[in-house]
Amino acid sequence: QLQLTESGGGSVQSGGSLTLSCKISGYTIRRNCMLWFRRTPGKEREAVATIDIRDDTAYADSVKGRFTISQDLDNYTVSLQMNSLKPEDTGMYYCAAPNPHSSGGFYYFEGCGYNFWGQGTQVTVSS
Repeated sequence: QLQLTESGGGSVQSGGSLTLSCKISGYTIRRNCMLWFRRTPGKEREAVATIDIRDDTAYADSVKGRFTISQDLDNYTVSLQMNSLKPEDTGMYYCAAPNPHSSGGFYYFEGCGYNFWGQGTQVTVSS
């Protein structure tokens, strides 16, 4: 059974940095893409970064140049390094993946379809 567990959220001042981590269990990420999305006061759902099995990455324009997604295939983790944080980055951040065993509908971002995510981790950026 797939499980995604996010951690690393917190409260920082504008311009600060945080690194989010996603621990993956019950899943082989070598054959799939992984993704981070967020829910903010302004947007119900915004995908911010994705990475595929070739380590190719893609980012939303709103975070490009500030966020970096990476993965450790040996330890089944996906990380999101967030620099130069802004108050508008405040929100709940979720690690997501395609799960063929889930009945949920798919969302898509830059070629990565996903229908499963964890409980999320809160990021709060103060001005």
